[in-house]
Amino acid sequence: MKIAILDDYADVVRKLDAFKLLEGHEITVYTDHAGDLDILAERLKDAEALVLLRERTPISEGLLQRLPRLKVISQNGHVPHVDLEACTRHGVLVSATLTSRPSYAAAELTWGLMIAAMRHIPFEVQALKKGRWQSTIGRGLRGRTLGIFGYGRIGKVLARYAQAFEMNLLVWGREGSLQAAKTDGVPAAETRTEFFSCSDVISLHIRLSDETRGNVTAEDLALMKPTALLVNTSRAELIAPGALVTALKAGRPGMAAIDVLEREPVFNAEDPLLSLPNATVTPHIGYVELDNHEIAYGNAFRQILAFLEGSPIAVHNPEVERIASA
Repeated sequence: MKIAILDDYADVVRKLDAFKLLEGHEITVYTDHAGDLDILAERLKDAEALVLLRERTPISEGLLQRLPRLKVISQNGHVPHVDLEACTRHGVLVSATLTSRPSYAAAELTWGLMIAAMRHIPFEVQALKKGRWQSTIGRGLRGRTLGIFGYGRIGKVLARYAQAFEMNLLVWGREGSLQAAKTDGVPAAETRTEFFSCSDVISLHIRLSDETRGNVTAEDLALMKPTALLVNTSRAELIAPGALVTALKAGRPGMAAIDVLEREPVFNAEDPLLSLPNATVTPHIGYVELDNHEIAYGNAFRQILAFLEGSPIAVHNPEVERIASA
């Protein structure tokens, strides 16, 4: 089978143990991102299977129309970037495993960004390399309040980290989050205003949807302390467009630590956040960790093998199977 693996930025797929699952197949790995429809269609015109990593490449009706040989799309995780109805119309099966396991890699990066930003670690590393010594003074985490916006799988992991660091906790979110916090004995804010104004660090852990897009507004950010830190390792679109840059320039919050940007990938530092001294930014590496990749790609590859065996798994558009068997 001709299999195309997209957006392997770090050129790591061929080094994974899971890659051995595809022995005997014709594999093409793309290590760059093709955002142009014409380029993408030309690359994939002979592909029978696509392997995606998260939402790096959207799959649209326009693309599917130009991929007549495509039979299956496989990845790990949610598929909001895949037009499932279009896939069904074109007879393309979509397999994606959804797990209940928290993304510990994302939780760990969140905590690392929090410490790095609060203690000015990236700045001090660069200052020392340029010949300076102790240029700034940071703030510790012990005794400060961590606000967790979205008390789900990752939010709960962050709460345990915070307790180990002797931080105070405050939760906000939809009713499910507030109820889960109550069950775990974790304090929840009485109001949204209290949450944003009282937290020393706020970390966003909400799944992106039409309902949550732009959920964090300029008014919310303006409530934060000038000493506060906003951490976002979830999705950039959870914050109203442009609101974070404006807020950081105004000094409320005083800092941000960000792993997600409004347009990805970003090259040549072409994002306004990257020019701000009070923003610590990483290139969406929350889930980019070796063990996580073994799980994600392993699931994707096993889904392709199951498809070839005639027993597809983790199917998101079962109508394709019914149409094929009719």
